[in-house]
Amino acid sequence: MARIPNQYPVIDLTDACIDQPKVAAAMALMRADAASSALALAEHDSAVRAVAQRLGYQLDTTDPDLIQRDIAANMRRSVEACLELGKGLCVLKTACGHGNFIARLDVLQMSPDLAQRLMQAAAKFSNTASTRLLNAVNSQTKLLELLCLDDEQIEEFELSGQSGALKLDDIASMSVKELRAKLREERLERAAEAKLLEQKNRRIDALERKAIAIECLVPDERLTHLMREAAAIARDAEGAVLGGLRQALLALNQHQPERGARREVYMAGLVGQVQARLSDLREEFNLPDVSKAADQKLLAEMDQWWKDSEPA
Repeated sequence: MARIPNQYPVIDLTDACIDQPKVAAAMALMRADAASSALALAEHDSAVRAVAQRLGYQLDTTDPDLIQRDIAANMRRSVEACLELGKGLCVLKTACGHGNFIARLDVLQMSPDLAQRLMQAAAKFSNTASTRLLNAVNSQTKLLELLCLDDEQIEEFELSGQSGALKLDDIASMSVKELRAKLREERLERAAEAKLLEQKNRRIDALERKAIAIECLVPDERLTHLMREAAAIARDAEGAVLGGLRQALLALNQHQPERGARREVYMAGLVGQVQARLSDLREEFNLPDVSKAADQKLLAEMDQWWKDSEPA
C-alpha cells in the first residue's frame, strides 16, 4: 500500500486572522536593519581603504584576517632582509679593506654597533641549521635578541623545537620584552649548571689524584692514610648525630606536649633507623660492639694506636 504523504496546511498571508500591519512593520524593520548593516560595512570598508591610501599601503582586501596574514609575511621578509643586510656588511668589511669600513657605514648612515649586530646575526643564523628557529622569529628585534644563543642551543631548536625551557612556539608568541627576560633566565640557568659541573669535575679530579697518591704509598702508610680518612668520616657522622639529629629531636620534643606519645614513637623511629644502619655495618664487617664494657679496652688500644701514628 502506497504511503500517504503528510498534509500540511497552507498559510494564507492575506487571511483575516493575521495582523497585517504588524507583519508589515516587522518586514520594514528587517529591511531597515539590513540596510543599516550594509551601510556600516561600506563605511568601515571605506575607512580602511582611506588609511591604506594615505599610507601608500597596497590593499587587496579589508578582511582583518587576510591583512594580518600579509603583515606576518612582511615581518618574515623583514627578518630575511635583516640577514641579507648582515651578509652584505660582512662582505663589505672584507672588500673595503682595513680602516675604511667605518667610513662606509657613515655613508650608509648606520651605527657601528648596529652593523656589528647585523653581521653577528648573519654569521649565526645564515645556515640551514637555524631554519626552524628563523621560522619562529617574526621581527628584527627578536632576531637580534637571539644573538645570545650558542650553537648548541640553535641545534637543539632545530632538532627538537626546544632548548631548555624555551620552545619555538614561545618565541613566536612572546613580546620582545618577554623574550629578553626568558633568554636572560636561560643564560643564568646554563651558567649555574656549568658552574656546578665544573665544581663536580674538580671534586672528581681531586679524589682521583688522592686515590693515585694513596696507591703510591707503601702498605703501612696506605693503611694509616685510609684509617685517618675513615676516622674523619666517622667524626662527621658523629657530629651529624650529636648536632643536626639531636637538635631536630629537641625541637620535636618541645612541640605540642599533649601529643607526646605519637611524637616519641616518631623520634624513636628516627633513632632506630640510625641504629639499624650501624648494626648492618657491624654485621657486614663482623665487628665487635665497643659500646659494651667488655670491649672498652679496644677503644683504649685504638686511641693508643692513633697517638703512635701521629706525625712527630
